[in-house]
Amino acid sequence: MTRIHIIEDNADLAFGLQRTLEFEGYEVDVSVDGDTALEHTRSYPPDLILLDVMLPGMDGFEVLKRLRRRGDQVPVLILTARGEEADVVVGFQSGADDYVTKPFSTLELVARVRALLRRSALDGSGSREDARVECFGEIEVDTGSRTVKRDGRLVSLTPKEFDLLVVLLRRRGRVVSRSELLDEVWRYANTDVMTRTVDIHVAELRRKLEDNPSKPRHIQTVRKVGYRLEC
Repeated sequence: MTRIHIIEDNADLAFGLQRTLEFEGYEVDVSVDGDTALEHTRSYPPDLILLDVMLPGMDGFEVLKRLRRRGDQVPVLILTARGEEADVVVGFQSGADDYVTKPFSTLELVARVRALLRRSALDGSGSREDARVECFGEIEVDTGSRTVKRDGRLVSLTPKEFDLLVVLLRRRGRVVSRSELLDEVWRYANTDVMTRTVDIHVAELRRKLEDNPSKPRHIQTVRKVGYRLEC
């Protein structure tokens, strides 16, 4: 059975999420603070984590950083009451896969959980395209080892940043809409979710790969449509 770990200190919200996800057929564990969560997830590895940002003591960002530092690549969906884009960026930089802003609908949350789990299953199934090394400009992308180099130096990308880059790279020169990116990278079957998720990830790719992120040479915006990778 698929195991989901909720890290949330609001007892009412945690209980509601637990009941909802159990009704959907998932096994659910709950932790109310970061230290307990880190210990529990080491002993009982989950298939997905729902992580609140505002936790007592160690906040959600630090929990996420510690998970990634110990090599845990479990999909993480951030739950945040903050509407500031900067906080969302911090979450993605720390290794989050997606986020929802409180208050959120149960239907939206369940849809995102399913999408992340589907994506995770595909990543581990060997169903990716054949591994190979592809280049554009001074960037080298190895899809087998999931590594990226810029001028011969490794660049640290989050899993979703890497997946987004590969989708753009394999359609180089062609426009890829935001809805297509949401579907292929995040496995969302509809466009009702926030497309700012795509824009934030693209901004991070530009920051890490472009000489001048404000005037990108490679990752081009196609106004009101999406993005195109120019080599």
